[in-house]
Amino acid sequence: MLPFGFSPCPNDTFAFWAAVHGAVPGTALTLEPVLADIEALNQRAIADRDPLPVTKLSLPALAAVADRYAVLDSGAALGFGCGPLVVVRNSSPCRSLADLTTAHVAIPGRHTTAFLLLSTLAPTPRSVAAMRFEQVMPAVADGTCDAGLVIHESRFTYRDHGLRELADLGVLWEQATAGPLPLGVIAARRELGPTVHRQLTALLRASVQQARAAPEQPRAYVRAHSQELEDAVCDQHIALYVNDFTVTLGTRGRAAIDHLLQRGRTAGLLPQGPSVFLEDL
Repeated sequence: MLPFGFSPCPNDTFAFWAAVHGAVPGTALTLEPVLADIEALNQRAIADRDPLPVTKLSLPALAAVADRYAVLDSGAALGFGCGPLVVVRNSSPCRSLADLTTAHVAIPGRHTTAFLLLSTLAPTPRSVAAMRFEQVMPAVADGTCDAGLVIHESRFTYRDHGLRELADLGVLWEQATAGPLPLGVIAARRELGPTVHRQLTALLRASVQQARAAPEQPRAYVRAHSQELEDAVCDQHIALYVNDFTVTLGTRGRAAIDHLLQRGRTAGLLPQGPSVFLEDL
């Protein structure tokens, strides 16, 4: 049995329900779900203490562990119109990203793709405060922070907290690259070898395809981990983050991952390292 780390967010529980419940026929692998916040998974992989053999990772975390992990071709969160948002209170004087130079900004973790995008697409904030993603909007709403970087389902609910969008970093990325935005990937330990990597890819691909074909199957699992989100929000979240790139990265998805990593390395924000893809997969 291989422990498999992923987030409790609706897109992950939807996509991987079949894989972790033995509902994919014909597989030789058994996966044990380990659900945790994405930044907790990032930090666990980087620390390399009790490492998970298979785990979801943000792109900066992937760069930090590229010598130990390689990306699987299925299961990624990648696409168009799915980027993190910078939000402020409705009463905030901030009108553009340039105003962040005097702002204290809440971020969902220093190893998240969202923070990498903020660091490469926006002026440097006066200061940042790292916290769990669900704490970002309350921190902005109550005035603890001047602005916040929101991810996951927060892009659908920030208005309910009296907040407004200052910028969509996904749109800025798409304008700069004309490609999809890679937010997170599923990576497996390199020592598992190509055969197991191929088996894992096939299992996750089948799980995603099964969920998309029969969305009622994972619904109870999604609901159990969705932090009391309304069904409509869960459905929006899944529709946005589970797409054809989740089934297979393909050439375009792999290129987008390489592009973002290279952009971060060129800016001195990410360490240099080997290709994040195993050969001959």
